[in-house]
Amino acid sequence: MGMKTKIALGAVVGIAVIGALSANSDGGDGDAKSDSRTSAASGEQSGGAKSDGATSDGAESGGASEAKPAEDKAAEKGSQADRFKAFVQKNGTATEKQAVSHVTKVQGAEEQNDILDTADVYTDFTGGIMGEGTGSAKLIASAFADWKDSDNGLVTVYDAEGEILGNGEF
Repeated sequence: MGMKTKIALGAVVGIAVIGALSANSDGGDGDAKSDSRTSAASGEQSGGAKSDGATSDGAESGGASEAKPAEDKAAEKGSQADRFKAFVQKNGTATEKQAVSHVTKVQGAEEQNDILDTADVYTDFTGGIMGEGTGSAKLIASAFADWKDSDNGLVTVYDAEGEILGNGEF
């Protein structure tokens, strides 16, 4: 009797854990995707506002209208690194802007489930953790935390050789 009870109890706990994870995963994905879309839409709207502002300020409306579709295409097709850089250019400090100018690639910023989110940021710094980019890596991680939000996220910053420069929570 004791063995059957343990097996039954284990099965019930296993089903409860699986159910909780799938419910959290489904809800988290939907929220994260809507948050990402909202962030992207906000970025596009602010980019559009800049183009519209340039149109009203500048005399050449044709050039500004050509720039707006190009910005929209860049926002849609732009890499995660391009979107990250654009966010920092708009919202970052001068030192963050300088540090983020060294970013070459961002991976994992779109796939968020708030259980264990990880993102990788690659830079053109050299020398690993003892190199020149260690201080900038902390600035990049901080700027990334401003760009993306997660309940349990970790961003890791790498140099050009793939060595870790630093990391931070987001």
